Amino acid sequence: VQLQASGGGLVQAGGSLRLSCAASGRTVKTSNMGWFRRAPGKEREFVAAITLTGRNRYYADSVKGRATISRDHPENTMYLQMNSLRPEDTAVYYCALGETGVQSANLLRAVAAYVAWGQGTLVTVSS
Repeated sequence: VQLQASGGGLVQAGGSLRLSCAASGRTVKTSNMGWFRRAPGKEREFVAAITLTGRNRYYADSVKGRATISRDHPENTMYLQMNSLRPEDTAVYYCALGETGVQSANLLRAVAAYVAWGQGTLVTVSS
């Protein structure tokens, strides 16, 4: 599977962006998926995850209430809507495909629970 993240850009604080992750090569409807980000000088961190049915969604505390993760099975695509963006949201955002069988909410927050990654899309929030 190949994952292509897009939708990043430069936005002012308080603005919004919608990130997309298009999958190709196979369907991803049988996999959990997630978004991570890496800010300059920091480790990759969890942002949000969505289970294969879309029923369960998990968010990092830092984005809870400002982010919405969703997926479109027919389009084989996942989204991350980010509102009320802050300068500290500046990072490269990566989408990822979850390892089959991982269901735990805690595990889905871990990098190790994902087996394929997109190339990343840069989000820059100016103050």
